[in-house]
Amino acid sequence: MPIYEYQCQSCGHEHEALQKLSAEPLIICPACSKPELMKKISAAGFRLKGSGWYETDFKSGAKKNVAGEASAAPSPAKSGGCSGGGCKSQH
Repeated sequence: MPIYEYQCQSCGHEHEALQKLSAEPLIICPACSKPELMKKISAAGFRLKGSGWYETDFKSGAKKNVAGEASAAPSPAKSGGCSGGGCKSQH
């Protein structure tokens, strides 16, 4: 269920509500009890990361698999791992 943001036109109170898509918008302000609550337009609060379908299936040519290509730090498997001394602290 999405989280909707509301703001009261009377007192300015801001309110978040977890509602079904089919639910009627709220109109009564929880702070001042006036029927002045209006739904705000806001951005979604999540970001897709990694190499899932959204990253690989809708891109073309050389743009595929971009999440795994630009790794700045070498992985333990490539640098010899912990058994090769790659995990020891440098103190």
